[in-house]
Amino acid sequence: MRKRLEILGNLGNLGNLGILGHLGLLDHLERLGRLALLVALLGLVAACGGASREELASLAAKGYYTHLIHGEYEQFFEGMDQRTLSGDTTALVLSADSAYRSQMLDNLRQFMAQQEQEHHGVLEVRVSNATTDTVQQFTNVFLVLCYGDSTNEEIVVPMVERNGSWKMK
Repeated sequence: MRKRLEILGNLGNLGNLGILGHLGLLDHLERLGRLALLVALLGLVAACGGASREELASLAAKGYYTHLIHGEYEQFFEGMDQRTLSGDTTALVLSADSAYRSQMLDNLRQFMAQQEQEHHGVLEVRVSNATTDTVQQFTNVFLVLCYGDSTNEEIVVPMVERNGSWKMK
């Protein structure tokens, strides 16, 4: 499984290959192509029946963070678990027109501006590992953020499955 996660983690490098980068074609098309490739790969892995919870959660987490580093804050926000748990008094309802949503999008913009200032931006996201907590029913995905100043940072993204879709907890 570790080898499969490494392969999934390195999918971001595919956009750096070929003539598209040399011709300077729109970054938007390249991002759409990478996202389509990730979705196709996810479908292929799922169809083969060999996809583990860890692999599916890793693909989703990497996809959401790829949106974030490309400034696609709405798509990143959509990857957040918007379900409130019964009995959780601190949980916020993340409605489409809430002030909380607007604040979160502003926070994401500020976070990425800070990363640009401190580390020359985030250039790539890689999957390092993933583990599932069967008692708590979530999967921790370990992502490596590769910065423009050649430093790396590993972060943990707890992922939950909601109706067949993986969301960031």
